[in-house]
Amino acid sequence: MNSSLMLRRFCCFNTSSSSSSLNSCSKKKPLVFLGSPQVSTTVLDALFNASTAPDSLFQVAAIVTQPPSRRDRGKKVMPSPVAQYALNRGFSSDLIFTPEKAGEDMFLSNLKALQPELCITAAYGNILPRKFLNIPPLGTVNIHPSLLPLYRGAAPVQRALQDGVKETGVSLAFTVRALDAGPVIACERLEVDDQIKAPDLLEFLFSKGSELLIHELPSILDGSAKVKAKPQDDSKATLAPKITPEESWLYFDKEALVLHNKDGQEPELKFHNNVQGIEVDDITFVKDALAFPCAGCTTLEVLEVQLPGKKVISAAAFWNGLRGQKMKKL
Repeated sequence: MNSSLMLRRFCCFNTSSSSSSLNSCSKKKPLVFLGSPQVSTTVLDALFNASTAPDSLFQVAAIVTQPPSRRDRGKKVMPSPVAQYALNRGFSSDLIFTPEKAGEDMFLSNLKALQPELCITAAYGNILPRKFLNIPPLGTVNIHPSLLPLYRGAAPVQRALQDGVKETGVSLAFTVRALDAGPVIACERLEVDDQIKAPDLLEFLFSKGSELLIHELPSILDGSAKVKAKPQDDSKATLAPKITPEESWLYFDKEALVLHNKDGQEPELKFHNNVQGIEVDDITFVKDALAFPCAGCTTLEVLEVQLPGKKVISAAAFWNGLRGQKMKKL
């Protein structure tokens, strides 16, 4: 695609035919948003809404997201949730970029043509090379769902719940080449409900993160955020690597509290002759809950079960569906 054509389309997007509207658009600083999963749409929605305000200082110039992939049990190739959301909002498909890697020459060339002042990332899912980070003069700002420098990495929410933390939060930080190690512009703390699951906490943190971003955007756009941003204390950093398939299993040689914290990751339970360390006949059904004996004479109570590709059902419904299984019911 001709890069000058893309820039021309951007300037005309979401504007009226009047010269005053066009002049108003041209004064706004072009911003590029990078995100992919459903939780990222919360941030994009906040940016879209803020950009249409009469006193807005910026315009969403382009969106960068993961390429289309097979979803809905592999039946259909579909755009990422962020791309689909943008299209539903009427954003031009010509300005939605889906590079396999953010360092591709053609992609970087197209990005430079838009002359973005700032880039915002929210769970984009791709490593940003130095060539990318050098493009926006105001830098790249990331919404990260942890209190940096804690839980740097791909799974901060899951790892925090696994550790049983009582407090977490969301951070707004400049992106540097080192993983989640850039100066922190602002953060918001919150207490952790010990019953919350990772997807719900992640959604809540990105919602709070979008509010924090909109609040801090004026200082980011005028450059003062770079002055006030605080360097992270690397000595206090902890890592939060992606959860592996093996880690999603429950091993009942651990105490129930450990497994309860792991439950925030939506672990897998597989019923064969034994369930990772306990006999199937040891599993009981008590007061609408599946009861699993654990280490230290503790018991894990499971109230809901979700089988692969199925909806969440109650433990009672799951128990009733276990026909022909040798289990005890109390």
